[in-house]
Amino acid sequence: MKLLRHGPLGRERPGLVDAQGVVRDLTGLLADITPEQLSPSALRALAAADASRLPAVTPGTRVGVPVAGIRQFLGIGLNYRQHAIEAGMAIPAEPIVFSKSITALAGPDDDLPLPEGSVALDYEVELGIVIGSPARRVSRSDALAHVAGYVLANDVSERDWQLQRGGQWMKGKCHDGFGPVGPWLVTTDEIPDPQAVGLALQVNGAVRQDSNSADMIFGVAEIVSYLSGFMTLLPGDVIVTGTPQGVGMGFKPPKYLKAGDVVELSSPQLGRQRQRVVPV
Repeated sequence: MKLLRHGPLGRERPGLVDAQGVVRDLTGLLADITPEQLSPSALRALAAADASRLPAVTPGTRVGVPVAGIRQFLGIGLNYRQHAIEAGMAIPAEPIVFSKSITALAGPDDDLPLPEGSVALDYEVELGIVIGSPARRVSRSDALAHVAGYVLANDVSERDWQLQRGGQWMKGKCHDGFGPVGPWLVTTDEIPDPQAVGLALQVNGAVRQDSNSADMIFGVAEIVSYLSGFMTLLPGDVIVTGTPQGVGMGFKPPKYLKAGDVVELSSPQLGRQRQRVVPV
């Protein structure tokens, strides 16, 4: 299934995409798409519904974050081989982990903020994992059973704040709107192999990133297992898993985002995003 939430910010309603690509409203079946709705049994119940009998959503309606009530938003850094090469950094021996604030979450087509004082706003197309059931010290072989689905994500980063201000990366990762996800939560039955997901990004129509999750250093199962050894992963948690080569920081000179730029992300499996950079 492809699950989503549609409507104005703060007043989103649950929905899904039917087999014909029509967005359908799920309000008659459930109040919202919450972490509790991501359990295997809840997802099976939704999948059994006759989507053709649900009301269609007006085309062009805003799409929001596909899950309400997300409690943890985590990231994995430097997780693509070619990205490590362009950054001139060694291949990590273990996953590099950081946090993003939940206030960074944004809809897939919401404006992308250029904060006051920002001098190095960068983009990162990524595969995001959404946890479906609690994961605590799970093995790699069992890890995917705890995943509800996947999302397209833009791990927006302010490189000066991230790398030059000392301390943790999260200084450059957590501004409001620095985490667009969606448009859909694509359940695992539609993506049996998360290491075969295409990821691309354009800025003002020019291709900057075009790769595949096969280039990940640490795959989805390994990431879930690894993180669950240090913390309990909860239903609804989002983990963005690293970005391919082609980020703005990797160009010489760097190609950072500026006001008015249009960033477009795409994945054959995960859908599309479009954001306009707006000063705030």
